[in-house]
Amino acid sequence: MLMGMRGAKHRFMPNRLVFPGGAVDRVDLTAPCASPLSPRTERALRKQANAHLAHGIGIAAARELAEETGLSLGHPPVLAGLDYLARAVTPAGNPIRFNARFLTMRAELVSGALTGGDGELDNLRYYGLQEALALDLALPTRRVLERLQVWLAMSEAERAAETHTPLLRDRGWRME
Repeated sequence: MLMGMRGAKHRFMPNRLVFPGGAVDRVDLTAPCASPLSPRTERALRKQANAHLAHGIGIAAARELAEETGLSLGHPPVLAGLDYLARAVTPAGNPIRFNARFLTMRAELVSGALTGGDGELDNLRYYGLQEALALDLALPTRRVLERLQVWLAMSEAERAAETHTPLLRDRGWRME
């Protein structure tokens, strides 16, 4: 997994190991792509998002990957290889909230050099799954990695048969 350390001055999750990512910008909703999301990924995202937002989530993932790491899904991006892994929503009482969708893609579908991008993430590098799980991680990051472990153990047929996406809310998984 590609992960980096958020700097101490970040308002959200400072000094924590996280995945590259960020918010969907308005321009992401209509930005062009070289290939759309796979039908399976689009169908899963569309359970909690309209068509423009589902597309925008894929575009934002590609844009944030390039900005934060220097890696690319192409120009315009190829979204077909993105898989929707899980979603996490912070509890209502938290001072900083997020509604994050976690996408995954095989490393061989990504091009470019890992440069550190815009500097938002320090010590950016690839971690083995067991190596990452052995670290002191924020609970949502740990739960997403545990979900990834289950997803990686599934066959392609089992992934295709899934009709619900795991939602991490209030420290536990639900299906949506």
